[in-house]
Amino acid sequence: MRYSYNQRCDARLSALGAGTWSMGGRNDYGLVYGSVRTRCESVDALHALIEGGVNVIDTSPVYGVYGTSESLVGQALEEVGRDGVFLVTKFGDYCDAKTGARIIDNSREDILKEIEGSLERLNTSYIDLYLMHYPDPKVPVSETMQTLNELKEQGRIRHIGVSNVTLEQLKECMEHAQIDALQVQYSMLQRSAEPLLKWAHAQGLMTMTYGSLGGGMLSGAFRTLPSFSEKDVRYTFYPYFKEPLFSKIQGLLDDMDVVVARHDVPVSHVALAWTAQKGFVTTALVGSGTVRSAKENCKAFELELTAEETRFLDESIERHLSA
Repeated sequence: MRYSYNQRCDARLSALGAGTWSMGGRNDYGLVYGSVRTRCESVDALHALIEGGVNVIDTSPVYGVYGTSESLVGQALEEVGRDGVFLVTKFGDYCDAKTGARIIDNSREDILKEIEGSLERLNTSYIDLYLMHYPDPKVPVSETMQTLNELKEQGRIRHIGVSNVTLEQLKECMEHAQIDALQVQYSMLQRSAEPLLKWAHAQGLMTMTYGSLGGGMLSGAFRTLPSFSEKDVRYTFYPYFKEPLFSKIQGLLDDMDVVVARHDVPVSHVALAWTAQKGFVTTALVGSGTVRSAKENCKAFELELTAEETRFLDESIERHLSA
């Protein structure tokens, strides 16, 4: 496993992070992420990731039926121990029970309510990194950040971070609190956040990427257009499984196959190595629903792409996806 030390978080962090969105399975509103796993499968996968050197675990109350993912993480940590794990969770993200639309609430009242539930489900007295899941235009940033400052002073959280923000929003948050981490979507298929990641890294922030395999598209498993449920998150959140983008991505996958053949590795290893070797990325979050996938994802971080291979892949991304 690759590691890097982040001074602001005062931690040696694994390049692979355990993303637990898919572990939540179906949520209260019918949305589902892939196959619904059993509790045992999910906990065993987390154990395998930790055994493979992963020490960053990312979750959220909204993953699955409210709190399911956090409860699974809490169970796994109870069995293997909390020491050495950099635990990340979030607040403020909900779904409308009738429409499934996202509702954001970053108010003081909501944060104080959510932290209680998260600590209980995670079976811990503190959270290493507490992330604002999305900006909330209805609540002053000063209110949100001041509440987080208080939780930090109380020792209930150790670091404050933000997710899914613009540079301007990040800077505004930094006016009211010490922001130690940024989490955004980033992969070979989604590079719009690259300038923001570079800026945050230059400021010393820990940087996390999610969607690192593009909802599974960069695993190479989808060479023909799949037929998912309309409520599958891979349809509702990611644009990759619909035309015309799906066919464009096939051209990139064909070029990735050239690199795959050189190293005799799965396609996913090339995608994850590409992200891991970006100097401005601290940790790439990846979902691992089974022990097998957990071990496979850990192994991906042994791969070293050459500068020539990286250029080849970057040029392929531009050629197939820029139009």
